[in-house]
Amino acid sequence: MFNVRKSILAAALISGFATFAVLPSTAMAYDENSTAAINVDTQGVGLQGFDPVAYFTVKAPTLGNAAYTASHNGITYHFASKGNRDKFTANPAHYAPQFGGFCAMGVALDKKLDGDPQAWKVVDGKLYLNVNKEVQKKWQEDVAGNLKKANMQWPTIKDKAPKEL
Repeated sequence: MFNVRKSILAAALISGFATFAVLPSTAMAYDENSTAAINVDTQGVGLQGFDPVAYFTVKAPTLGNAAYTASHNGITYHFASKGNRDKFTANPAHYAPQFGGFCAMGVALDKKLDGDPQAWKVVDGKLYLNVNKEVQKKWQEDVAGNLKKANMQWPTIKDKAPKEL
């Protein structure tokens, strides 16, 4: 059973140093005890029910419909249409969010933070989330550098519980 928290850790970057504070969560579930490399709600749904294909096609977060679902790497995704679901099933690795749907800036800082489907960016054909739009602004100051750090950190933190980091 998941330990559902009503708050999440969010990165606040001050004077070049990373500090962490508890902020209200918009997420449906964030389990700080889970060692899973995927960020899902208590029903196993990723992206908080948003359609991963829509980020690439309509270039906007679009809430999916539970009538159109597909699974990839243990995550169930919802889609806005049958067409989007079919695109996903043809190439799920292309559309699935990176770092298991955790915050890309958090991963760069050696943390597993919840990913907010409203704080997103597609970079080089890959979908990245951030914990909120403030952290996303900081992440976008050096996307290439932050992705380099995140890609180095992810293998060492992906199987750790967020509270251990």
